[in-house]
Amino acid sequence: MQEWIVTQTDAPRLEAVLRARFPQLPAGALYKYVRENKIKVDGKRQPLSARLAAGSVVRVYLPDALLCPPAGPSFLAARAQLTVVYEDSAVLAVEKPAGLLVADEKEDTADTLLHRVWLYLYQKGEYALNTTFSPCLCHRLDTGTSGLVLIAKTAEAEQALLTLIREREIEKQYLCVTVGHPKPPAGELRGYLTKDAQNSFVRVTDKPAHGAKQIVTRYRTLTVSGRLALLEVTLVTGRTHQIRAHMAHIGCPVLGDSKYGDQAVNRALRLKYQALCAYRLRFPSLPPDSPCAALSGKTLCAAPPWYVEQVQNGILK
Repeated sequence: MQEWIVTQTDAPRLEAVLRARFPQLPAGALYKYVRENKIKVDGKRQPLSARLAAGSVVRVYLPDALLCPPAGPSFLAARAQLTVVYEDSAVLAVEKPAGLLVADEKEDTADTLLHRVWLYLYQKGEYALNTTFSPCLCHRLDTGTSGLVLIAKTAEAEQALLTLIREREIEKQYLCVTVGHPKPPAGELRGYLTKDAQNSFVRVTDKPAHGAKQIVTRYRTLTVSGRLALLEVTLVTGRTHQIRAHMAHIGCPVLGDSKYGDQAVNRALRLKYQALCAYRLRFPSLPPDSPCAALSGKTLCAAPPWYVEQVQNGILK
């Protein structure tokens, strides 16, 4: 266990204080320890976004083996492979390949998307361990999903992007391949999603259920190839596994999805990850004084995954 008193007078975020003191602990681990009441401020659990007043007492109830910094920061062991789609002084947009964790939830994986971002900025001289703010993810993708991820370089940009995402101001579009052809070929799906966090699983129903949240998913079919269909999907709401679960619910699961999909087809076509890519982000008009003003009205696109061309050409079917 470690305990210390906050001396900063600029009301730093709890996450920034923890990252500066324990750079070896990934963001996912910090969220986990907060949920488990292993991190407290003045004897109470606080979210990582909480601003800390000078004099606040922070206690971290973890073994010394986890709290002692390693010989070098773990992100230095990440691969120096990062596809940057957009970058300015406040925001970074990168492509996550399928199969790569966005952040380290298990505390033992050095090569994650966030670590690659830190390594990239560290090598550019834009990131140091003694800074009060570490570049952070503003949203996440499942490990098996590829596509665009937004990274905030500053606390101000983080708050601005989180607000835009929460208020659904950023339009998110995906490309996916489904086993089966949705009918009609274009439409809007509405349902209710119940999350089973313990088993990392969600269920979709047509009628309200206890604890369920409403979901809205729009889609249009771009092309078909045998039993497969290539869709463009727009997320109106952004719930856990929404596209994967919603398409499975209407009988057209995402190809390659090991959790909600058709396993026989997945094995036959030998897909390792789900054929799902977050390929386009559209930003609204933003005021000139916004930390993200440079993104005003912009559209960011990822490169289409390999399976898009194969479905279009009838190779994958």
